[in-house]
Amino acid sequence: MPVTQEQATWFADAFDKLVGNIEQAILGKTHPVRLVVAAMLSDGHVLLEDFPGTGKTVLAKALAATIDGTHSRIQFTPDLLPSDVTGVTIYDQGKGKFEFHEGPVFASVVLADEINRASPKTQSALLEVMEEGVVTVDGVGHSVGQPFMVIATQNPVEQAGTYTLPEAQLDRFLIKTSLGYPDHDTAVTLLLDSANRARASKIAPIIASESVVAMSKLASEVFVDTSVMQYVSQIVSATRTNKDATLGVSMRGAMALARAVKTWALSQGRVYVTPDDVRDLAVPVLAHRIIVDPESDFAGVKAEDIVNRILVEIEPPAYRAA
Repeated sequence: MPVTQEQATWFADAFDKLVGNIEQAILGKTHPVRLVVAAMLSDGHVLLEDFPGTGKTVLAKALAATIDGTHSRIQFTPDLLPSDVTGVTIYDQGKGKFEFHEGPVFASVVLADEINRASPKTQSALLEVMEEGVVTVDGVGHSVGQPFMVIATQNPVEQAGTYTLPEAQLDRFLIKTSLGYPDHDTAVTLLLDSANRARASKIAPIIASESVVAMSKLASEVFVDTSVMQYVSQIVSATRTNKDATLGVSMRGAMALARAVKTWALSQGRVYVTPDDVRDLAVPVLAHRIIVDPESDFAGVKAEDIVNRILVEIEPPAYRAA
């Protein structure tokens, strides 16, 4: 069923209110916050690669508080076990049967802090739940419910004692972005309010979790012209044949971009997707899925550069409103 203009206007207003509420805790970072909210409403997950102390935990808590959902934080360390994430089945002697005890992954917003510090085996414990929303323990599937979102962080500077995220896991993150340090004026505002160390705890919910699910469903019904999807396919195909890349974007990545641009268009009050929506999200959705050739990497080529060059080389389809 096509999205009406009235629904689009309501969605854009609700989207802006979500972003504004979160920005009470995360000051001066409108674009990254919009990306995170868009990822949530596209049923996706976010990878934040950023320096310590830039507000990653505050963002996760503020998002959970805004949607009146539950929040959990998992501090990934080398000794963390998969069962510490997913939960474990324990025999209850009183009841004479095994019972499943949920792990911290059973929450609306899960912060996987410094995810690259855990072993690959523990990292892989998130693969199933990030893709299917289900945790399987001892052959039994347990749904984590909706909405469900993983916000994972990693430190780009300190690499000692870390494990590189496998391509299969990177591919499950809809968006990769960063918050970065605040600008001068924002920094001064934060310093003047430095006594307030729990900004996220003061965030009041403005929307029910069920409404978030409804917004996600509405976003999935936004109109996309065939020419726009052909444009997405051309961009993705170009990453696979690029001379500076040893691995391009998978079909999962292409579908992730197709979902995200619908949400992005609706967040701006439009009932159709334009090529500009694709260009806006191409780097945060696709770049982290590309493996740069070692020689090109040594020469300073970044995955973001590859995507940006492709956007210049491929002509977008002519603008045509639905």
